[in-house]
Amino acid sequence: MKKVELKSKKIYGLTIRTNNDKEMNPKTAQIGALWGEYFAKVLPTLPEGSKGYGVYSNYEFDTFGDFDVMAGAELENKELETVTLEEGTYLCFPTKGELPQSVINTWGEIWNYFSDENGPYKRAFGTDFEVYLSESEAKVYIGIL
Repeated sequence: MKKVELKSKKIYGLTIRTNNDKEMNPKTAQIGALWGEYFAKVLPTLPEGSKGYGVYSNYEFDTFGDFDVMAGAELENKELETVTLEEGTYLCFPTKGELPQSVINTWGEIWNYFSDENGPYKRAFGTDFEVYLSESEAKVYIGIL
């Protein structure tokens, strides 16, 4: 994990509104279907080598509330929704291995890290995001106060 300062950036893609309880139940989970739609409709329109982004934003309040999830990319596309990654301080959690399982495992580590109320950093619940660098490598960025 590494602390980094990032500039704002626009991401274009497909968005759903969900919460962690819904995503833990296979009958109500939506994120997998969102990525399926992204791979079918958005990815084929992108230049080869484009990075994919999973963006978490518009948090209702914390990990227990509703939030938006976007599967997207940096390439501007007026037919897609837009979200801005907020400028600010983030903790970067790199992950390598079979996707999406390595990213799912990293999210478990992130939840554990922030569950310590006496930890050095607190989540901002502004924008958090995953950036997919290759078929086996990603980074998860968590906005902090």
